[in-house]
Amino acid sequence: MQREIQRLSGVVGLLTLLAAPAVAQERDTTTIEQLQEQVEAITQEIEELRLGRDVVVEADSGIYGFGPAASKVYKVRQGVSVGGYGEVLYENFAGSREDDAPSGSTDRLDALRAVVYVGYKFNDKLLFNSELEFEHGSTDNAGSVSAEFLYLDYRLSPAFGLRAGLLLPPMGFINEIHEPPTFLGTRRPETERQIIPSTWRESGIGFFGARGPLTYRAYLINGFDATGFGAAGIRGGRQNGSEADAQNFGGVGRVDYTGVLGLTVGASAYLGNSGQGAVLPSDPTVTVSARTVIWEGHAEYKARGFDLRGLLAMATLDDAAEVNELNSLTGDGSVGDRMTGWYVQGGYDVLRGLEGSHELVPYVRYEQLNTQDRVPAGFLANPANDRRFVTLGAMWKPLPNVSLKADYQVIGNDAETGINQLNVNLGYLF
Repeated sequence: MQREIQRLSGVVGLLTLLAAPAVAQERDTTTIEQLQEQVEAITQEIEELRLGRDVVVEADSGIYGFGPAASKVYKVRQGVSVGGYGEVLYENFAGSREDDAPSGSTDRLDALRAVVYVGYKFNDKLLFNSELEFEHGSTDNAGSVSAEFLYLDYRLSPAFGLRAGLLLPPMGFINEIHEPPTFLGTRRPETERQIIPSTWRESGIGFFGARGPLTYRAYLINGFDATGFGAAGIRGGRQNGSEADAQNFGGVGRVDYTGVLGLTVGASAYLGNSGQGAVLPSDPTVTVSARTVIWEGHAEYKARGFDLRGLLAMATLDDAAEVNELNSLTGDGSVGDRMTGWYVQGGYDVLRGLEGSHELVPYVRYEQLNTQDRVPAGFLANPANDRRFVTLGAMWKPLPNVSLKADYQVIGNDAETGINQLNVNLGYLF
């Protein structure tokens, strides 16, 4: 390796000497450009030899349902891959609510996430991939360190593979691809936090693949734990692969059509019981099944400077009254037996067509969400859970892998307790 580095360094020096007089004399622009390209290629090859070729692949495109940084292991020839992403979020809250009462909210500046992807490609068929996430800069003040996913892939053919481990259920846009420069908005859409409880991961096994313009993924995973359900939805029922109760399992699947350049249209669904063997306090002979269904449809168009996205999601819960008893929920604290959410958003790169790598994308998003769209008989819905969000902002990307986003959110609900906020987000991936 050292001999090769010395040889290539000598070639770089020679090409540089050849290029210099040509530049000075302006004799042959084409030759100069060719020499410069060769210099850059050989310099990159030297860097790869120094670091190891496998860790310097670019995070430039997503594969098999993962974002650009999370997909790096698929692009190496063999061995280790390293990637990551992160974001810092500033939130400035209005001093008053919709009803003009004081908001009581304190502005925040948060090192929200720092993520490292580590993968290893054993051969063309078998690889390991993982995501390790540090939240809120520390394990104090609600911070944490978690494995977001860790799995093995075994590809039986270029079009079909098996996947097992701690998996991301393939629902919506954000749960699988949540690297900040890949989506509009300083904060993730609430529909993809409360109805699809991103980031949602569970242990299981399944398959993935593609046939023509169709891509698909389907997994068997451990189910939710209904003791975490409440008026805010099912997000608290995620088990996240941490000593998860496995009395109940669920199935999740997704299909996407990508036959038109820049267009993705698809749907996904989840079905599984969430009782995990719990019995009613009032009647220990009754086991709570709490069958949970989530479905969503989505569409996205990213081409010609446009970034357009829309999603509709719904979750339903059987035995909601029994879940209320199990969790001692009363009145308007009931879990919803139907939860709904949707959003549409759009942006356009106003620098498209200009020279350079910069992008400037003004955007707008409208979203509605209700985690108590319907509650069981004898319970009430809290109007504060019927929410609306209008987001206006812009994203600047000096490079495709770095983003600075700022937006203002007008937040309302039927209880008129919404609090508007200004957000700024610095994000990156590599």
